[in-house]
Amino acid sequence: MKYIELYKILEDKNNALFKEKASFLVKEENNERKRYKDLLIKFKNKFNVKDDDEVYVISSPGRTEICGNHTDHQHGTVVCAALNIDNVCIIKKENDNIVRFIDDKFDIKDVNLNDLNKNKNEENTAESIIRGVASRLKDLNYNIGGFSAYCDSEVFIGSGISSSACFENMIVEIFNALYNDDKIDEVERAIIGRFAENVFFGKPCGLMDQMSISVGGFTTIDFKDINNPKITKNDFSFSDYGYELMIVNTNSSHANLSAEYAVMPNEMKEVARFFNKEVLIDVDESVFYKNIDKIRESIKNDRALLRAIHFFNENKRAKEFTEVLKKPDVNKIINIMRESARSSYEYLQNVYVASDIKNQALSLALSIADHIIADDIGVMRVHGGGLSGTIQIVVKKDKAHSIIEEMERVFGKGAVNLVNTRNIGTVRVF
Repeated sequence: MKYIELYKILEDKNNALFKEKASFLVKEENNERKRYKDLLIKFKNKFNVKDDDEVYVISSPGRTEICGNHTDHQHGTVVCAALNIDNVCIIKKENDNIVRFIDDKFDIKDVNLNDLNKNKNEENTAESIIRGVASRLKDLNYNIGGFSAYCDSEVFIGSGISSSACFENMIVEIFNALYNDDKIDEVERAIIGRFAENVFFGKPCGLMDQMSISVGGFTTIDFKDINNPKITKNDFSFSDYGYELMIVNTNSSHANLSAEYAVMPNEMKEVARFFNKEVLIDVDESVFYKNIDKIRESIKNDRALLRAIHFFNENKRAKEFTEVLKKPDVNKIINIMRESARSSYEYLQNVYVASDIKNQALSLALSIADHIIADDIGVMRVHGGGLSGTIQIVVKKDKAHSIIEEMERVFGKGAVNLVNTRNIGTVRVF
């Protein structure tokens, strides 16, 4: 779409095309219209855009993990959802081979696509993701090329709703829209994003974050066949049953905890290797328990055993959760989430960093929520990767105010985000 055409759509509040195109966002229309218009003007001013230049708009959401905490990297099952918190960018194709990506909240350097080699000094940066995505696309015989982009980000680094996967999916979709005639499907987009994060960014994550953000909706993903995951869309929303879903930011970012995060999958794989397997999904649970004494003697790591126990139980919980969703029983759903939360805290142990025991913001937030929320009105749990960042709370709507008030008293105004799920993942809006 030409710049001037998009501007007119956003300028005219009576123009129904924006409402039609952006209905999936689950947001207040006028606020989003203004957000898009302001971003479009910034884009024009920054990159000297002409009225007849072709521009595109990409939206990439955050995600929340409902059940299946740290099961994906062992090729297990997760239940997750794309959120109505997103990053939006305006883009246009450039004739050179340079990626210029601007976001007022971050300092992102230009990336020259003539060099697609991994740069160790770029690890844990946005530049590494751009280069990693481009490198993988080229290896897969997709087209790449330069572009300019201006982004407004709601999915903050270290926020616990997966900023890296949100960004990765956005970058893949930009190349998809500009250079590949939308040929890259949502599954391949997620796999390409994970490659960039694992190899170039330097974080050994599973595929849940990228896949949840890519496909959208309230989704069950079975990763047993990691290259062809089984995806099930579930018609469910907590709000339909009188509950609020909220993410509480404890202002303790996990952005620099990649090494600590990597220990969790590595310890699980350490147990799998005892059985000459790569991941725990290929280990029989009953055989694990029969040999637990021998494993303990061999690997000398009790935490690894506890994390393996978490995996076996959590994988079953995710499957049970999915069965309940076929005829939703919200009380059963809350109970499964409660069991999952307890396992993450006690067995997976991803609520704080063992080397920094004085900083336990997640533990504190969970304790405060536990003090307020009785079993019959909600549940609280560590959110996503854990160690730091955010917790997730599901609570009856009439009790939400007391939770928000207490959490923001401790963690600051704006710490609580009331969120909803959206049915569409990363997508070209215009």
